[in-house]
Amino acid sequence: MSLTFEEARERVDAYISQFKEGYFPPLLMLARLTEETGEIARVIAHDHGKTPKPGEDRGDLEMELADLLFVMLCMANERGLSLERGFERMMAKVEGRDADRWTRKEGASKEGAQP
Repeated sequence: MSLTFEEARERVDAYISQFKEGYFPPLLMLARLTEETGEIARVIAHDHGKTPKPGEDRGDLEMELADLLFVMLCMANERGLSLERGFERMMAKVEGRDADRWTRKEGASKEGAQP
C-alpha cells in the first residue's frame, strides 16, 4: 500500500470531522506530540539496553512513529498547513545546505538523492 501525505491528511480529517469536538486545541496537540515523542524514546531505550519495568511492554516503534505522524497531521490540518509542501521545502533545504556535509558512498551522486 502506498499513501501520500495528502491522502493521509484527508483520511485524518475525515476521521476527526465526524466528531463535534473536532481537533484538539493547539496546546493540547503539542502535549500529545510531546507524549508520543516520549513513547518513541521509551521504545528505543528498550531496544538499546534499558530493561523494561516488570510487566511493561517493550513497545512497538512502528506504531509509536505512526501515532506521532497522526498528531502531526492533526496539527497541520488544524492550521491549514501542508506536510507535503513542508516536507518538500525541508528536503530542498537539506539537499542544498548539506550536499557536501557527509562522506558520499562510492558511486552516489548529489543528483541521485533527489527525485
